[in-house]
Amino acid sequence: MAISISLCMIVKNEEDTLAACLTSVGEVADEIIIIDTGSADQTKQIAATFTDHVYDFEWIDDFAAARNFAFSKATKDYILWLDADDILTMENKQKLLTLKETLPSYVDSVMMFYHLSFDEHGNPSFSSRRNRLVKREKNFRWIGFVHEYLDVKGNIFQSDIAIVHKKEKVHSDRNLKIYEKALKAGHPFTPRDKYYFANECKDHGHYERAIEWYQKFLDEGKGWSEDNIQACGKISDCLLQTKDWLPAIQSCLKSFEYDTPRGENCCRLGSIYLQQNDYERAIFWYNLATQVAIPENKSPFIDRSCYTWLPHIQLCLCYDRLGKYGEANKHNELASEFVPNHPAVLYNRKYFQDMNET
Repeated sequence: MAISISLCMIVKNEEDTLAACLTSVGEVADEIIIIDTGSADQTKQIAATFTDHVYDFEWIDDFAAARNFAFSKATKDYILWLDADDILTMENKQKLLTLKETLPSYVDSVMMFYHLSFDEHGNPSFSSRRNRLVKREKNFRWIGFVHEYLDVKGNIFQSDIAIVHKKEKVHSDRNLKIYEKALKAGHPFTPRDKYYFANECKDHGHYERAIEWYQKFLDEGKGWSEDNIQACGKISDCLLQTKDWLPAIQSCLKSFEYDTPRGENCCRLGSIYLQQNDYERAIFWYNLATQVAIPENKSPFIDRSCYTWLPHIQLCLCYDRLGKYGEANKHNELASEFVPNHPAVLYNRKYFQDMNET
């Protein structure tokens, strides 16, 4: 028996993207719930052309509260959530329509890919995974006033359906200001809050403060292992702003305490040594990046370039610097298997061809 789906969204000033989002998912949703948190543009009018269920929600600097309010308005079997700059491609729409007809009743949540960036061929280069479709009767709740997450338990189905993020807005300091206001008000920060506040500091160039809060997060020892790994890499990135090589290296190595080495931190280490012209050690770490497994079922945050073409391009550079042109050319061709038309691959290929002709 087919399931029914309520699409629940929170929006504010999304007139440039909302119609595309709702059009892409219209055939899938049996009900569309739009919660407006204070738009000053045509967002509500656009939403009203797709649904009668448009509600106002007074913004209280709490994303979880807004999303929970949206979920409270749903009436169908399952709830699908999206942001206004997300879309469902035709291929993924068909997959979701098929899932509607076949989803077993015991499934409490469906995980979907979230594609955040793409290579020149349109293949996802950075993705995460989210609980996107949840059983309404389970009353799952959103937690976190910023960078909220859906607290899901029970039977979770890992689907191959993907939501595509089409970010249009310029990155703002909205979330940073919410965190700062909460700190000033004495709001207690969870480990997750500490981690995401550090991310906001880093994204806005406040590197010393970012390091301070990443360290608080790690020292507390209560964070999710994947966030711990990410925090170590991001501390390294902050330290590299002032070329603090040794502590940057140590931070990458610390990430190995939480799980097997990840391609992202192997590439960071390779880059650190490459910048110091220590090509042998750079080669070691870039080689390792090509050998470690992509953590498909562990991490929701994967930069696939760090496991595929990027380390090969960097190995090409390292071997070229050492005068080992055959090895350099080999790694450029290995990179080309992943990104055949990448400018670096094409430049290197011509470089080696010209070298052979002289």
